[in-house]
This record gives sequence, C-alpha cells and structure tokens, in this order.
Amino acid sequence: MGLFKRNPFGHILFVKKWLIRILGVMTHRRFRGFNELQIEGSEIIKKLPDTNVLFISNHQTYFADVVAMFHVFNASLSGRTDSIKNVGYLWNPKLNIYYVAAKETMKAGLLPKILAYVGSISIERTWRAEGKDVNRQVKMSDISSIAKALDDGWVITFPQGTTTPFKPIRKGTAFIIKNYRPIVVPIVIDGFRRSFDKKGLRIKKKNILQSMEIKEPLVIDYDNETTDDIVKRIEYAIEQHPSFLKVISQEEVEAQEALNKLREW
Repeated sequence: MGLFKRNPFGHILFVKKWLIRILGVMTHRRFRGFNELQIEGSEIIKKLPDTNVLFISNHQTYFADVVAMFHVFNASLSGRTDSIKNVGYLWNPKLNIYYVAAKETMKAGLLPKILAYVGSISIERTWRAEGKDVNRQVKMSDISSIAKALDDGWVITFPQGTTTPFKPIRKGTAFIIKNYRPIVVPIVIDGFRRSFDKKGLRIKKKNILQSMEIKEPLVIDYDNETTDDIVKRIEYAIEQHPSFLKVISQEEVEAQEALNKLREW
C-alpha cells in the first residue's frame, strides 16, 4: 500500500489505518472491560465478499454502535468467533468499511470529525435538521456517495435514522437495496443505550451486558419486491416492527412480576 494511497472519498488509507488502531485501543474496554459485549453470528462476517455489502441495524447511540461493529467485524476477519478478545486484530484492519451518518452530527466537534475520517458517509437528513422537523428532497449526491462506498466495500446504515426505538424505516434504505442490489446483513443490538450517553462517547453505566446479533443475509427478490416490501422486511429483520414492542412489553411485565414475587418471598 502506497503511503499516500487514497480511497474513493479522498481519505489517505495510511492515516485511516492509524486512526482505527488508536481509536480501537482507546475504546476496546468499553466493550470488553467496563461492559461486556455478547456477540452472536460473527462467523457470517468471514463469508461475505469484500464489496457491495450493506449492514442494516437498529440504532441506540450516535457512535458506540458503529465503533462496536468495527471491533466485531475486524475481530471476525482475524479469525475470532463471537469474540473481541485481544485487540491485536486491529493491527491490520479492513479499511473499506463505511457508515452512514447525519452530516450535522459529523461536523459537531473535533472528535466527530476524526470519526468521520475513519469512514463516515455524511448525508443530509430529509426529515430532521438542527433539532427541528423538516421536509427536504433526498439529495442524489448522498445516494451516489452510498453507492460509491458499496462499490468500494462495506456500508453500515441505520434505516430508522434515529436512536429512538420503533420509529419508521426510511424508504431511502429500501431504494438503495432495490437499485444497487447489495448483500443485506441485518444486525440487532441492545444494551448500548443503557451503557452510554446518547452520543455514545461517555460511559453512563458500567457492568451492562451489551449484545450484537449478526443475522444471515436477507434473500431479496430485487426485481419483484417493491420498496414497501423491502421496508417491511427490514422492520422484521432488525426487530423494529411494532409486534416486537408488544413482546418486549410482555417480557418487562413478566420480569416485574418475578421481581415482586422475590420481594414477597
């Protein structure tokens, strides 16, 4: 690799590699130390092609979710199964991993700008800006940037576009899937909202069990499924369909009943 070789977005790969190494070492204990990340399905990562893979996931913090995925993906590619033990897997990280993020988020301070260099595809949200609801047209340049990233490697996206659970899936993700035909890998995460603040930069609580389940790629009929069909598939795949809310509520009720019985005993 040439010292000043760049990716399609103009980022110097040598600089990106060292940023991933440094940030990886700094954040490792957030997922294996202060808290413990339980991983399931990471063997799927090793079977994926080098490009045109789209990871879809629910979203709980701005940055911790993505950082955890960088750890898990690189650990898996280095031969670990459902483990991020020994941070040495970051010595030779995969450099063509990208993630979709709001442009205003990635410009808010020095650290977000550094994280953006690691692999952000910064887009303008069409429904929210500066804390207010808006209604803007999708910028085709944003779609083109995601397509360029898929052509070069892997892309992580959060199709709800918000850290609030059970919000609607944005049709832009379905449009990208239907038109660019990537391999679509669902991921379901949990525990990050309890572990970190909303930005995912500050540890809010220790000894929280975090989880990340990597599912088998979706089988999609790109020619015959509509964007609405794909939206529905995404809702179920990342467990953000309203039916899952009912399941969670029932589990919380049962847990509270069990706790009450324990107290009575």
